[in-house]
Amino acid sequence: MQSPMYMLTLRVTGVALLLSLGACATMDRDQCVTADWGTIGFEDGVAGYAADRIGDHREACAEYGVTPDLAAYQDGRAAGLREYCVAANGFRLGSQGNSYGGVCPVEVEDEFVAAYRAGQELYTLQTRLSNVVSDLDTKQDHLRKAESDIITRSATAISSEATAEERARAVADVKYLGERIGRFKAEIRQLEQDRVQCERDLEDYRATLPYKP
Repeated sequence: MQSPMYMLTLRVTGVALLLSLGACATMDRDQCVTADWGTIGFEDGVAGYAADRIGDHREACAEYGVTPDLAAYQDGRAAGLREYCVAANGFRLGSQGNSYGGVCPVEVEDEFVAAYRAGQELYTLQTRLSNVVSDLDTKQDHLRKAESDIITRSATAISSEATAEERARAVADVKYLGERIGRFKAEIRQLEQDRVQCERDLEDYRATLPYKP
């Protein structure tokens, strides 16, 4: 029988192995050896990566004896950020619920962030409407199920073939289901009102946007 300490060591080793496998390198050997650091910097800039992304590349390529060309990378990343940090892209990121890592140069950041926040507001309104519609669908499914169940239980409550105990239980179920149906209908009415309001809010907001969703 293996000792508890041996089993603990085995589990810890297994977790460490999984973590090491999950920490994927940003570049493989061929990419490191043939790297065009200006192009890599540009691609990272266009993708909105932070400046410390070069550290990940450095770590990945150290295994192969390759050191990144920092100046070329930084020049490329700066060029990439000029494409990333435009208002239309800020709006796109916000409207898709994506995060912004504060990577844009100060001279263009205000416009970018304003567009990003406009996109975030659109995303919030769309999400709110989607959640209301989802809740409404769920409540309507529950209502249909309860209405089906009450028909079945009502039939049992008046069935001559059911025992007295079964009829009594069915009567109680009918009462309970009737209450649930009443609650579901009230909740559905409120959700339908919420949906209309959310649709109106979303439409009104879209009408104010200088960007195309």
